[in-house]
Amino acid sequence: MSDMQFGPSKALTFGIELELQILNRRDCDLTRGANDLLRVIERSKSQSDIKPEITESMIEIATGVHERYADALGELRNIRDTVVTAADRLNLLIAGGGAHPFQRWSERKIFDKPRFKQLSSLYGYLAKQFTIFGQHVHVGCSDGDSAMYLLHAMSRYVPHFVALAASSPYQQAVDTAYDSSRLNSVSAFPLSGRAPLVDRWAGFVTFFEKMRAAKVVESMKDFYWDIRPKPEYGTIEVRVFDTPLTVERAAALAAYVQALARRLLIDRPISVDDDLYITYTYNRFQACRFGMEGLIIDPLTREHVPIHEDIVATCEKLAVDAQELESTVALEQIARWARERDNDARWMRERYAETESLADLMWKQSQYFRTGA
Repeated sequence: MSDMQFGPSKALTFGIELELQILNRRDCDLTRGANDLLRVIERSKSQSDIKPEITESMIEIATGVHERYADALGELRNIRDTVVTAADRLNLLIAGGGAHPFQRWSERKIFDKPRFKQLSSLYGYLAKQFTIFGQHVHVGCSDGDSAMYLLHAMSRYVPHFVALAASSPYQQAVDTAYDSSRLNSVSAFPLSGRAPLVDRWAGFVTFFEKMRAAKVVESMKDFYWDIRPKPEYGTIEVRVFDTPLTVERAAALAAYVQALARRLLIDRPISVDDDLYITYTYNRFQACRFGMEGLIIDPLTREHVPIHEDIVATCEKLAVDAQELESTVALEQIARWARERDNDARWMRERYAETESLADLMWKQSQYFRTGA
C-alpha cells in the first residue's frame, strides 16, 4: 500500500495515546529514566504498547483499537498499572500533565533513536523544548473523503478539547496565566496549526506530494497540525489535548471525540469552507489562556458563548450518540466538568496553593495518576 493510500478502518473506532512524565523521587524533577523503564517493562513480558518519546524523560503509552469507552478505559488502567509498577522498581515516579512546571529544557537529553536525532538536528533547541506531554485520539474513518470532512468539522470543537484537557499552567517555575501553555510550545514549529482547507482525499494527496517534492516533508509525521489524517491507520488524529492527570479523564475525553465524530458524520452539519476557520485561532487562544472561562465565537452565527456553556449544550445534543456508543457515563462527566469549570489546570493551581511548592505539586500529581482519585 502506498503511504498515501487511505487504509481501511472501521468508522468510529478509536485509540488513545498518552505522553507521560518520568520523575525522580528526590525533588520530583524530570529525570532520564526512559531507557531503564522500558527495559524493565520489556522484561515483565507486558504486551502493552509503551515506547520512547523525543527526550529521555518521557514515554508514550497507547491503547489498541476500541469501539467502546469502557474497554478503552480498562486498557488504559492496565497500562498505567504496568508503567507505575515498573517505575516503582526503579524508584521513579510517573505523572500526567501537559508540561513539567519547573524542569529546565537545556538539561534534557534526546532519546537515541534516528528520527529523534534527525529532529534535534533540524529544530535545534526546539527539540528539547518539545519535552511537553499530550494526548492524541485517533478516530477510524471508512474512507479518505470522510476523514477530510471529519478533520475540518471537528476543528469547530478544538476549544472544547483544549479547555477540558488543559493541564499546563506552569512553565519554568512560574504560573504562565494560561490553562494550557503547552500549545504555545507546539506553535513554534513551522508545520503546526491547522491543516490546509482541502475537503477531498485526492486533493490532500496532491497537496502532500507537492510538499514532499519540495522536500518540506517526508511523511505525515512531519506535520504537527492540531488535527491530522493518518492514512496508514485509516484515522484522523486529534492532537490538541494536554495529557490529563488521570487515565480516567483521558478515556472520557476520547469518548467525547467519538460521540462528536458520530454526530458529525451522520448529520454533516458543518460546511467545510473558509468561514469555518475565521474564528479558529482566536477560539483556540481563548481556550488555552482562559480554559473553561474562555469565549468561543461560533464561526457561522458569530455568537459569543462561554466555552463551558458550549460544551454543556454540545453534550446535550450528543445524548443519543452517547447512548448508541455506550458512553453516556463519560459524556455526563464531560458535562459536569464543564458546568463546574473543572479542569486539571484548576486542580494544579489549587494543590499548589496548599504548600506553594512545585515539587510537592508534582508529587501529588504522581499520586493522582497512580490512583485516579
